[in-house]
Amino acid sequence: MDFDRDYRMLVDGDLVAGSGLDVINPATGAVFASAPDCDEALLDRAVAAGQRAFRTWGATPIAERQALLRRAADLIEAQAEPLARLFTREQGRPNPGALGEIAIGVQWLRAYADMNPPVHIVDQGDGQRVETRYVPLGVVCAISPWNFPVNLSLWKIAPALAAGNAIILKPSPFTPLCMLKIGEILKDVFPAGVLNIISGGDALGPLMTAHPGFAKISFTGSTATGKRVMESAAKDLKRLTLELGGNDAAIILPDTDLDRAAQKIFFGAFFNSAQICIATKRLYVHEDIYDDLLGRLATLAQTVKLGDGSEQGTVLGPIQNRRQYERVKALIDDAKAEGLTLIEGPAGPEGGYFIPITIVDNPPEDSRVVQEEAFGPVLPMMRFSDIDEVIDRANASDYGLAGSVWSGDVDRAIEVARRLETGTVWINNNLGLRADTPFAGRKQSGFGVENGIEGLLEYMAPQSLYVPVPKR
Repeated sequence: MDFDRDYRMLVDGDLVAGSGLDVINPATGAVFASAPDCDEALLDRAVAAGQRAFRTWGATPIAERQALLRRAADLIEAQAEPLARLFTREQGRPNPGALGEIAIGVQWLRAYADMNPPVHIVDQGDGQRVETRYVPLGVVCAISPWNFPVNLSLWKIAPALAAGNAIILKPSPFTPLCMLKIGEILKDVFPAGVLNIISGGDALGPLMTAHPGFAKISFTGSTATGKRVMESAAKDLKRLTLELGGNDAAIILPDTDLDRAAQKIFFGAFFNSAQICIATKRLYVHEDIYDDLLGRLATLAQTVKLGDGSEQGTVLGPIQNRRQYERVKALIDDAKAEGLTLIEGPAGPEGGYFIPITIVDNPPEDSRVVQEEAFGPVLPMMRFSDIDEVIDRANASDYGLAGSVWSGDVDRAIEVARRLETGTVWINNNLGLRADTPFAGRKQSGFGVENGIEGLLEYMAPQSLYVPVPKR
């Protein structure tokens, strides 16, 4: 298999060629590949194939579906090295992080191959037994983003197929290539039409979310786009899972061991050049240790290599696309115009979409850099003295995706964590999610659940059977 060319869509078991979608290496700003741009007719064909395949796949015993998920995991794992090299070219993340993402995606496939939906039985001896089981929905529309293009795609594919649905996945037009190659890898694993992977520009997403042939939409992306997806789905009441934006707060209590925590705090904010929905985006530090932590983070910002992810020793890569690059630049320019104090790391190479690590020293709470999700390496760091006040500040957001609390007293940290209005909170850690644990946002950070058995059931519907039985 040639990972450097020949990118084709998987539709109804066939590999479909096409062109029209330029793919840019964000480390250079140059086009290096062309992907197919799916049109409405091909989308209709994919949906029809999914509907046809669903009739058989949904009735296939779950053990057989799970076995094919394990087979898919094995095949992707066997191609991890060339996939990772392609990943770095289209997404920008250095090779070790690319390999890590593919490994996590494989882990999710295997995790869902071991999950079984529950069956609930109620029999009270009153002449009626009620059996509730969970059944698949139909054809799933899945739209994944550019920041974690493999992982967040497989997060949708694994539960959707385990549940018995057919699926049509559209990766981001900025990062379609790895998932197109994964479609080629998996071409003969699942029955034709069960797994379809298409690519296309900005026009394709709205065509998919409005298509009457889908029973469910699973979307990961910005809150603004998520609202449009929800509006589109409302026309025929499609099921929805939306994993959207975040403005996640970390609270650093005065007894935190900075020798152990500083590097974790740093990478919790800046890993993947901060292009993570659950990255720390607001850092609240107790005044007793503020200056110490600021100094440590500033030192790390100067020493971590920013550059082309294909070069050895690179730790942080570029912003993935020019559109996001310009947004992050505008946020930094606004902070400078406000007269805020910025501590910046070294600039990256010329030609790519590089933003230096930028720490904003104690900006006011109402500044744009605090209130808006940067989705780039810009971290506002604020002082606090009163715990009740800082919890209020952390909760004063339209988002509620994740957060973290840091302390030498774990019980005290748990007390603070339980008061945060977010779906996920880490104690003395960050960024780690598990396949067996539900992940869900509050407020405008999302709708529905991913991961865990709860994530599997998002792709199913309960069906209750009332069965007459002799009275006891």
